[in-house]
Amino acid sequence: MSDAAHSPSGRAARRYLVRPAASVYGELMVPGDKSISHRALMLGGIAEGETSIRGFLASEDCLATLAALAALGVPIERPAETQVRVQGVGRDGLAAAARPLDMGNAGTAIRLLMGLLAGQRFDSTLIGDASLMRRPMERVAAPLRAMGARIDTQGGRPPVRIHGGSALHGIDYALPMASAQVKSALLLAGLYAQGLTRVTEPAPTRDHTERMLRGFGVQIASGAGQVSLAGGQRLRGCDIEVPGDFSSAAFFIVAGCLAARDGLTIRNVGINPTRTGLLEMLRLMGADIDLQPRPGVAPEPVADIRVRAAALHGIRVPEALVPLAIDEFPVFFIAAAAAAGETVVTGAAELRVKESDRLAAMAAGLSTLGIECELRPDGLRVQGGPMRGGSLDSHGDHRIAMAFAIASLRASDVIEIADVANVATSFPGFPQLARAAGLALED
Repeated sequence: MSDAAHSPSGRAARRYLVRPAASVYGELMVPGDKSISHRALMLGGIAEGETSIRGFLASEDCLATLAALAALGVPIERPAETQVRVQGVGRDGLAAAARPLDMGNAGTAIRLLMGLLAGQRFDSTLIGDASLMRRPMERVAAPLRAMGARIDTQGGRPPVRIHGGSALHGIDYALPMASAQVKSALLLAGLYAQGLTRVTEPAPTRDHTERMLRGFGVQIASGAGQVSLAGGQRLRGCDIEVPGDFSSAAFFIVAGCLAARDGLTIRNVGINPTRTGLLEMLRLMGADIDLQPRPGVAPEPVADIRVRAAALHGIRVPEALVPLAIDEFPVFFIAAAAAAGETVVTGAAELRVKESDRLAAMAAGLSTLGIECELRPDGLRVQGGPMRGGSLDSHGDHRIAMAFAIASLRASDVIEIADVANVATSFPGFPQLARAAGLALED
């Protein structure tokens, strides 16, 4: 199926047609974790010796990070699609890229690279697709400048120009809002800074960077809402096994809550406790979810997740859970639309500066499907009820597109979702896996 329009990223726009389906079922595995794949490449690049990555997510976002590291002089081999060998060049071995580093749609990658490149001796420029070029970068640039970095943005957005040769110094920085990306960027810059870099969080955020730094031999202290490291430390190459991405599994977890009468199992999923707020939110709504831990490669916990259909009811989401589920809210709002009663989310203003304004995009899409909802500055109120079909715009946002595909399990008619090309940034193969689980999705 072709479409003459084009997405903001420049790729040919595509659409999903999703017909109502009665159930989901069986067992499946989702691709590797995007957050862990990004970090494994970056830390492997500045480590000494080889880093072997298994379960790598071969998505457009992660391949953009791989290409950026290669452009910075890191030898990288891919003996298989999900296997990567990184020959680290050491903490001081990166070299200037011949051209700007194009990070595509990868918000995590551009912000973490700002930290990694802030202390290098050479200049760097970071750019991205049309969506990424609209996203805010000052939340990272400002504290990096406080460390001594020289960074220019254009109205707070990319292109991001990093001037080399800056002498960085550690700082004690309190995050104004919970952000794993800002925290991680400062810790990466801290490896190149003199003295101690300490970050204080207002609420817990995903801790993949801290766990992985320890795996590479870095001494890092954490506790009581703070994390710190001393500059000058060197990293040692290691073996990394990437578990299934919880954020990708989230779509099928919600699908199971809505329509897995005989159960649906998602195998080998990372269940890092800083990522699994969605599970607690769904359980508060009455979901039937069972975790079966399985042996994994430290330091990331892994489990098989079994879900059965259950009658959900609306809740007021505790704000403490919001940072632990920030990427899962699009599909959570589908669960809220299918639940009895009202669901209220507050404290989620971060959703307005993702790949799209996810609060506005979900409110518009749910309204099209006949769901009563109220858009608020930092959240959404959703009144559960019957869903009809309709034509929706994903605004080029991969998670919006996949979330509305899951809504087909409760819709009375076909849902057409426009501009879905960016699904490949995080979840290559989503349509095929969705069909295998029982969704009637045509792409």
